[in-house]
Amino acid sequence: MALAAPEPVTFNPWKRLAGDLRIERSWDGPLPPGPTRFSIRRTRRVAHDPLPLLLDCYRELGPIFSMRILHASGLFMIGPEANHHILVENAPNFRWRDGGFVDLIPLLGDGMLTIDGDYHRRARRIMLPAFHRDRVAAAQETMVEETLRALEGHAPGGELDIYHWARSLALRIAMRALFGFDLDRGGGIDVAEEFERALSYYGTDYAARSLRGPRTPWRRMHESRRLLDRVIYAEIARRREEEDFGDDILSLLMQARDEDGGGYTDRELRDQLMTLLFAGHDTTTSTVSFLFYELARHPRALAGLLEEQDAVLGGRAPEAADVTGEALPKLEMAIDETLRLYPPAWIGPRRCVEPFEFGGHRIPGGVPVSYCSWASHRLPEVFPEPEAFVPERFAPEARAKLPKGAYVPFGGGSRTCIGMRFGQMEIRTIATLILQRVRPGLLPGHTMRVRQMPTLSPDGGLPMLLQEREAPLPAG
Repeated sequence: MALAAPEPVTFNPWKRLAGDLRIERSWDGPLPPGPTRFSIRRTRRVAHDPLPLLLDCYRELGPIFSMRILHASGLFMIGPEANHHILVENAPNFRWRDGGFVDLIPLLGDGMLTIDGDYHRRARRIMLPAFHRDRVAAAQETMVEETLRALEGHAPGGELDIYHWARSLALRIAMRALFGFDLDRGGGIDVAEEFERALSYYGTDYAARSLRGPRTPWRRMHESRRLLDRVIYAEIARRREEEDFGDDILSLLMQARDEDGGGYTDRELRDQLMTLLFAGHDTTTSTVSFLFYELARHPRALAGLLEEQDAVLGGRAPEAADVTGEALPKLEMAIDETLRLYPPAWIGPRRCVEPFEFGGHRIPGGVPVSYCSWASHRLPEVFPEPEAFVPERFAPEARAKLPKGAYVPFGGGSRTCIGMRFGQMEIRTIATLILQRVRPGLLPGHTMRVRQMPTLSPDGGLPMLLQEREAPLPAG
């Protein structure tokens, strides 16, 4: 189309390292205080358990501090004012493509998550009609259909790994509702399995991700990418040849034109499709899993949701009007509180373009800067008893009192998640259909641990008990 494609980036780990060191030497001033000495231990903490480290630094150093991870120094900015500064007030000064999201480009390409500026604005402008309220509502029937299919064979008295179950379900919903894919037209390829295999690259350690060659995570990711590309390009070619266009986002993107009459290339279509598949199922999976984990731990909150479901729906399958948020307020507050405790996109890595000032510090241009919704959502001065699951803190009156930038599970400003409305409706639909059939319970002896790459999720899955819905709730 008329705009030039984003500039290419290198994926050679040694060139990346040399480039980071060269940029760091060019900074024309000191960074704010923080732990900046080289430390393998700190690097491992950031990779496996970053939240306590970030909160400790915030308490000691304030809302902006430096930190060295492996070879590179950068900044973290925590809290409502920091989030608003990066996401809204000065958003053009913070580039995504030059931050940590560059690691997603080998799989996702130049999609919405990895582009900036005019190229990003054009892509978002083209996609917005596909996520209009009416189009999202039309997809809700598919959400119900696929959820009921996935629940077959899962009766009270059994066990279910809610994380892996929801992951498979959300991918099927994304492929059908967003892209109109025929799930049986994979050419012998299990698309869901290959997508999961590709994403597993981002769950490995920093050192493993830097390796190249046979049998490395990098090679396995690219093998899966090639298989996925075969399916995607074949679908694009089929639709172009047969002029088989519907109302799904892939059809809209294929028919979109810019001011000069140019259209998306096959490569651009592929990149946007992969990005939306990633974002369209990963966040839903995470939120559904953590929601049922917290409900199982909080019987009173669960009882309130069950009563609301019975009062509003009476056991019937939800329609689009039932899952807009207003019809089931207790469910909506529980989802909001889950997203506060476990925001799927827990960190936003950027690099500042020009120098800026924040918190009494002048920051040079070219510095890596990250905001962290996971840490910001657990500040006691903003959210009292931040570790507690308290859905009522998102009642309309209480929510209205939150400062700007306090609650940012979907980002903010011009880069607010474009599929937010779709994801919220999907979560409400899945949660409702589960709660109409079973009551979630914790599996004795299982300890839930959080994994944070590439999005927050239960490490190793989340097995849960499926209990009789009408059974007495435990005390608590």
